[in-house]
Amino acid sequence: MARFHRATLTPTKAELIAAWAPTQAWGPPPDESIEVIGAFRFDDPDGRVGMETHLVRAGGTLMQVPLTYRDGPVDGAEHSLAAEMHHSALGNRWVYDGLADPQYLVMLAAAAMTGQGEAIGMVLYDDRWHIAPTNVRIEGGGWTQERVAVDGFEARSDDGSNAVFENDRFELTVHRHPIAAPRPSMGLVARWDDEPGGVLLAEVRER
Repeated sequence: MARFHRATLTPTKAELIAAWAPTQAWGPPPDESIEVIGAFRFDDPDGRVGMETHLVRAGGTLMQVPLTYRDGPVDGAEHSLAAEMHHSALGNRWVYDGLADPQYLVMLAAAAMTGQGEAIGMVLYDDRWHIAPTNVRIEGGGWTQERVAVDGFEARSDDGSNAVFENDRFELTVHRHPIAAPRPSMGLVARWDDEPGGVLLAEVRER
């Protein structure tokens, strides 16, 4: 479960993405405006790291922007710091490129292989719990009942369109620019009202 707070963010997530994405090799040119389509979250098994993937469009190109939110800076991860953000309820947050965050890769691979892991957004309002829905839904799955390790992924290549990671058994490919395609045997797709057929976000293969 992802608990949402009624809070003010400085900068906002849209402002953060608009400033940071054009500085990345996979991002749009600085003069193109970015439209935020929506987002989805993963549950963190430790309950500490916020993990959110934003789907955005710029100049006709669809992009996924995975971000993680932490309550302190990560030693040695300065190169993947997207921004510092102030959250009026939680205080200062350090926002990182999700694909450089091992915790995000664990949950991305797990969701792609099982279809589980998408966090349900909830918000407490007037002493009652309310669903905080998202307009983007994800679908994954395809693995058997065998217990497998989905940690230890290391970067192998990144051409600006596809980022590839490997651990001792699997190869994880993340489409920075998602493509319209059916879900493979182990993979993650996203759907929303304007894209009911789904776009492929990531896929997992045995090495």
